[in-house]
Amino acid sequence: MSANKSSLSKGRSYEEIGEYWDGHDLGEVWDRTEPAEFEVDLKSVKHYYSVERALSNEVTRIAREQGVSPETLVNLWIQEKVGSSGS
Repeated sequence: MSANKSSLSKGRSYEEIGEYWDGHDLGEVWDRTEPAEFEVDLKSVKHYYSVERALSNEVTRIAREQGVSPETLVNLWIQEKVGSSGS
């Protein structure tokens, strides 16, 4: 771990930090937190494909049953079919 980072858990390794947070809640130490600023550079690209309305409705229904978004479900199915991890 970098020496210039602070940790509410006082852990000396990522494992110790993980163990701390397994048993604690952020609400317990919220008053000791500080605002953070960072930039995120997402390089995701979206492609749109036409899908028949009935098929789209069925995908949406199945996604709801599984507790995921239709987009996530379709991506998982395509990854399974293509045999790719998506990366």
